[in-house]
Amino acid sequence: MGNKVFLDGKLVDREEAKVSVFDHGLLYGDGIFEGIRVYSRCIFKLKEHLDRLFESAHSIMLSIPMTKNEIENAIIKTLKANRLSDGYIRLVVTRGVGDLGLDPNKCKVATIFIITDKIKLYPEEFYRKGLAIVTVPTMRNLPETLNPSIKSLNYLNNIMAKIEACNAGCIEAIMLNKDGYVLECTGDNVFIVKRGKLITPPTYLGALEGITRNAIIECAKKLKIACEERILTRHDLFNADEIFLTGTAAELIPVVEVDKRTIGDGKSGAISLKLLKAFRAITPKDGVKYSL
Repeated sequence: MGNKVFLDGKLVDREEAKVSVFDHGLLYGDGIFEGIRVYSRCIFKLKEHLDRLFESAHSIMLSIPMTKNEIENAIIKTLKANRLSDGYIRLVVTRGVGDLGLDPNKCKVATIFIITDKIKLYPEEFYRKGLAIVTVPTMRNLPETLNPSIKSLNYLNNIMAKIEACNAGCIEAIMLNKDGYVLECTGDNVFIVKRGKLITPPTYLGALEGITRNAIIECAKKLKIACEERILTRHDLFNADEIFLTGTAAELIPVVEVDKRTIGDGKSGAISLKLLKAFRAITPKDGVKYSL
């Protein structure tokens, strides 16, 4: 991990990067975050990530004490301080220090910190051979309860789903909504391929509109691969020709088994691998460049 962390306007040693026990991000999960990738000194889709951060903040009435431009400069400053050309950025904004009550008005100034680190990817063999995953009982939040477009610090249901996946001997799990429709995984969006068409669950059901998800859709359009948002069931998953997951850390990773059902021919699909290649071709170009 990088030795320097950006915390409330300045770079500090990682050992000194501390927040108060009265911070409402810690006490109540009252805050938002973005996970961002860096490829060859290119901060991938930074504008899109910052736009989503500020939209999340607006929805929960959280005032971010920095402008988008100031955050961009702080991210670059942190990456340079840690001499990182490739890696991962965790950008977090909490409600800030308050008291033991829920009232957000008691928090006068938001806390903001930026951690940069080397990225830990799935082993390369998983991209070649694909993942075996399961569906789990823990559901995604209802949009009426906590809209998935708000990338908040409330991740306990995702963690519970991850525990259920680990208990089943898998590293990822598919989460459903209250009606049994497929939404997303604990940290990734879900796509299937059926008869040459790309299909992904609609965001209005409760799936996150992922940055990587949207980038893959754009890659599909350029490759003339038809794509649509459509409600999916477990039956659709079991009978898909291909399945893959997308996310900031995962990029695009094929799935070859769901709930012990073999997907397609049990190998990473041709369309999945074609889209992965197209995605990796744009990552060092589509974003904010910086120099060390």
